[in-house]
Amino acid sequence: MKQDNARFLFHPMAHPQAMQKNKPDIIARGEGCWVWDIDGHKMIDGVAGLWSSNLGHSNQRVRDAIVAQLDELPFYNTFRGTTHPRAIELSARVVKTMAPDGVGAVMFGNSGSDAVEGALKIARQYWKVLGQPERTKFISLKQGYHGVHFGGMSVNGLANIRRAYEPLMPGCFHVDAPWLYHNAYTQDPEELGRICAGLLEREILFQGADTVAAFVAEPVQGSAGVIVPPANYWPLVREICERHKVLLIADEVVTGFGRSGAMFGTRLWGVTADIWCLAKGISSGYVPLGATALSQKVADAFLADTAGLGTVAHGYTYSGHPVAAAAALATLDELERLDVVGNVARVGAHFQARMAEFERKFSFVGDVRGVGLMTGIEMVSDKAARTPVPRGSDIPQRVAREAYQRGAMVRISGPNMILSPPLVITREEVDHLVDILEASFAAVDASL
Repeated sequence: MKQDNARFLFHPMAHPQAMQKNKPDIIARGEGCWVWDIDGHKMIDGVAGLWSSNLGHSNQRVRDAIVAQLDELPFYNTFRGTTHPRAIELSARVVKTMAPDGVGAVMFGNSGSDAVEGALKIARQYWKVLGQPERTKFISLKQGYHGVHFGGMSVNGLANIRRAYEPLMPGCFHVDAPWLYHNAYTQDPEELGRICAGLLEREILFQGADTVAAFVAEPVQGSAGVIVPPANYWPLVREICERHKVLLIADEVVTGFGRSGAMFGTRLWGVTADIWCLAKGISSGYVPLGATALSQKVADAFLADTAGLGTVAHGYTYSGHPVAAAAALATLDELERLDVVGNVARVGAHFQARMAEFERKFSFVGDVRGVGLMTGIEMVSDKAARTPVPRGSDIPQRVAREAYQRGAMVRISGPNMILSPPLVITREEVDHLVDILEASFAAVDASL
């Protein structure tokens, strides 16, 4: 395959002209935590494909489950009146896995964006089923990312993703995220948690609690640069939502299935949501799959409906695709067999400790933040003022190219380098990744 042929593809989250000018890296092979490009250049995968390849790139048991399903039944739909064994098994398995969270049912889609879209629609429909049709509004966080469908984009809090497609869905409102490094309030984490939770409550009251369907947020804001909230924030949010009878939607597309060091990000703070958005790690990226998990409370409202308002007019041709479901079942088996969540907790602590040193070592690193095996490194032009490098700066990409050449695949998003290696990564592989990053940052620092 020639790189010139890549001109026929419009890439996600990229300007077509930029992709013509700077040819994409073509990744041709993967094994474990490693990938190779078409020139045979070997790299440790610091992004797990895209937060997704949690079991690495060559898990034999997931591969075998996929092949067996292709031989048995490559496709059948799960629309009204039909289903297949793998969808039945996976729905039961997800509910069992999330029993401590109070989950009672699950809906399948194809991706994280689908999972968010399903969550928003179910939230509005839930209130109609309960006879409160005016509860249609959504509140979410600035800097939040919730996919690229019109509903998810409307609750997105990232202006660069929203702007080209405005006007978006009405009835969506945003409040400040509990971002310690960039906020106008305080540098005390506990106080910031109280303030930002209070902003949510004030917005609920301003809109009228009886008009608000749900609050939507990521437990850890991933795409914005891995923003980890203060420890008191999510418990306060849960209490506020409960008091005002507002549904809590946890977007766990990134944090679900172990990435944060807990099976689900909400468990880091002992909080349960009403609806969860799941994808990526559910099938370890091997076959596309998304899921919207519903609490027993939400599921019961639909099951008790006798007026027909509970008919779920939502779904996709490939919802619960048998091959994707088989991959997910094998993934869940492997998460248990390999103690993947335990590995993230152990190796992740070492990873975070080593990455934290970058702020002290390099002149243009302003903040390093993360939890488990997800880390954001924010690059700045002024450390004292906490000014991110400007949008046109070549510094982030220079660091990324240095890393690539030294044997590490990383991801740049604005002024941030985002790291999310496979969850099966070893301590030795973490050290290898961090050593490459140290050399890459040092090389760029020396040239400034």
